[in-house]
This record gives sequence, structure tokens and C-alpha cells, in this order.
Amino acid sequence: MILTRSLLPRLRPRPLDLLPPCRRCLCADGHAPRPVVGPDSVEVLGRSYPRDDLTNVTARILSRVGRNLHNQPHHPLWLIKERIKAHFYSAYIGRWGNPLFSVHDNLSPVVTVQQNFDSLLIPPDHPSRKQGDNYYLNRTTMLRAHTSAHQSELVRSGLDAFLLAGDVYRRDEIDASHYPVFHQMEGVRLFSNHELFSSVRRGEELSLFESGGRRTPEKQETHSLEAVKLVEFNLKQTLSRLVAQLFGEDLEVRWVDCYFPFTHPSFEMEVRFQGDWMEVLGCGVMEQELLNSAGAENKLGWAFGLGLERLAMVLYDIPDIRLFWSQDERFLKQFRVSDIHQNICFQPLSKYPPLLNDISFWLPDGADGFTENDFYELVRSVGGDLVEKVTLVDDFTHPKTGRRSQCYRIVYRHMERTLTQQEVRLVHEQIERSAESELGVQGRY
Repeated sequence: MILTRSLLPRLRPRPLDLLPPCRRCLCADGHAPRPVVGPDSVEVLGRSYPRDDLTNVTARILSRVGRNLHNQPHHPLWLIKERIKAHFYSAYIGRWGNPLFSVHDNLSPVVTVQQNFDSLLIPPDHPSRKQGDNYYLNRTTMLRAHTSAHQSELVRSGLDAFLLAGDVYRRDEIDASHYPVFHQMEGVRLFSNHELFSSVRRGEELSLFESGGRRTPEKQETHSLEAVKLVEFNLKQTLSRLVAQLFGEDLEVRWVDCYFPFTHPSFEMEVRFQGDWMEVLGCGVMEQELLNSAGAENKLGWAFGLGLERLAMVLYDIPDIRLFWSQDERFLKQFRVSDIHQNICFQPLSKYPPLLNDISFWLPDGADGFTENDFYELVRSVGGDLVEKVTLVDDFTHPKTGRRSQCYRIVYRHMERTLTQQEVRLVHEQIERSAESELGVQGRY
């Protein structure tokens, strides 16, 4: 699940400047202090964090912290964010004529494990916490894996309706649609008893909560069915209007039941785009325990989250996620438009030829600690954005020795020029050496 200036008229939410300094991004202009991964500590955004046995963040990943692509004017991710923000500003107005939703797009991506997992009711043994899937600075601090890491603190600060955008970090496979840094935008809306039922006939007789209830596929145990159905209707109507604004009024939409630890009931929205059904966001009725712990026990709410890259790649026909980090003028100039709502069809840059190299190795004995993400992360650290794709092409277990071997195919392609086999070979050999020294594998090359 993924997760402005004025809110409800008499609420005076704490200004963002008064949030604890560690919760705010120190460099809105993209010029972050140079990160340092030292033997005993990790320095990022001007702060130092002690290393421990869970530290796995790399200098290459930290070099992306502070870039804030979603805040760079006329970047495609900025355009999508601004279109969503403009829609909410114009469609949802508070009692005094101000936008109902506030927007927060400059919170630091360095968060505590408590913020990223515990505050969202994610169990200690949940697979999403694995070291192989996240970037940890140490056992208590990490790069956020979703913008929802800030949900609890914003609710606690008194906000009832907000949008939140930012960069998030996950160790993942390598291909044209996956990158270890991407950008999310989420929204939260809370309702009091009066707000939810004021437009309902005899609404004064209804309540958000009931005692003695039980959890069903339709509702949580403490919620009344009437309240949940109204919140669910408001959520789906809000998001249907949003995607119609982004994709066009004739868009075909469907809802799919799903599961998230922090919402119930939960849904994914799919839209029919260019002949195929595409999942664009996750959403649901917020778990009441989450709201109770954030001091909003007398309210009920919804939340949604979406990926900015996914929307931009579809709406602007951008074929490779690495392009979002490009400094190539041929890419950037295509998005310098006077109107954020202007239709843009990205004109591909010259497609330079790929170079393919395979790497095979025996996994270390007792390879339970080895994961494919470990190898992908090593390839990213060495090869950077020269690597277009990594595919596991063979996984073999020797019938006599029981030793396990894997072979990966690495596709190298520069976004702006033709690579030579000689320069790729130097990178590939460094990957081979690093895999042996850092992952304990035995090369078969």
C-alpha cells in the first residue's frame, strides 16, 4: 500500500517545519551532502548512522538519496505528481474555500524500522521485512520501502486529509520496469461521525463504531457496516475520478479484493488500457488499530497508494525505467511543457545495441543465506545503469555432490551511446571477482 496546506477549517495542523528534523529531507534542491559508507558508519543527508550486522545499503543507492525526481520541475514524475495534486486541489475544497488535502513531498526517506513496519501493523515475521528486500542502515534505521512509513506521524500531527509523495527503496530484480529506487504517492482521508453521516437521511442515528462486532470479509470488528460501506463508496468514487482525469473519461475500471496488513477491506484498482487490464493502485479502509495508535480513535478512514513511474511509463510511453534518471537533454526536453495536462508521447532515443554476457557459479555450501536479490544488488553496485536486465537462465543441482549452480545472463546497454565489448568485459570481470569475494560463490568461467 502506498500512501497540503489547509485542512478542516478549525484544525491547525502542525506545520511541516515543526516536524522533527530527522523526519524531513534536508535537501529539497537535489544537492545532498555526499553519502559515505564507511567501515563503522553510514553518512546520509548530513547525519551519521552506526553500522551493524544488518547494514546492507550501498554507496550507489545512497547516491540517489536527495535527487527528489518528483520535485524537479518538468520531470515526468513531477508532471504526474502535479496532475494528481491539481486534481485533488480543484475537486476537494474545504469549508472556507481552501484545498481539503494538504501535500507533503519533502519528507526524508531515512526512517526507523518502527515507522516502516511496526506503525503499519506489519508483523515481526512478515517476509516484507527481509534484509534481502530492503536497504538497512542498521537494525533500527532504513531507507523507506513505502511512503506509508509516514502515515502514522502525519495522522498524529492532526491531519485528516493529505497526499504524500516521495522516493522509496527496495532491492529487486533487474529489468526495464524494476529499479531499486522508485516513487510513490499516497492519500489518506479520515472521517468523523458527523462528516460521514451528515448527508445521510437520519444520519444522526448512525455511528462509525459498534460494540461486540466481529471481523468479516466486509468489515473490521469495531466498525459498523453502514460506516464501512460509506467510506468504501467514497474511496472508490474518489479514485475513479482521479484515474478518469489521468487516463480519460471513457476508462473502464474494475476492483479486485486483495490483502494489505494496514487496511481491511482492501482493494486493487485495475484499468483497461490499450486492450489490457493493468493494476494501478492499492487501497482500503484503514485498520482501526493504526488510527487508534496515532490518536485518531474517534475517526474512520481510507488510504490509497500508487507508483508514479508506472503511471508515467504508461501515460507517456516511456519504455525503460532507467530513463527517469537520465540527464540526457533529448529525454528531459520532451517534458518541458507549459501545461501539465498536455498530452505527451515520448519519442524514443536512439536504441543502442545490447551486449550479452553470462556468468555461472557454484553457490556456497549451505546457501540458505544466498538470495537472487543479493546477486542483483551486487550487479547494480558494480555495473550501475549500464545493466539493462539480469535473468536467471539455469539453476542446476549436481546429482552426486548436491552442489547447486546458477547461471545468469546480463544484458548491458547504455542509454546514450554504443558500448564496446572491451569496456563491458572489464565490468563483467569485476562482477565475477566481486561475486566470489562478497557472496562466497565459486566461479564456473
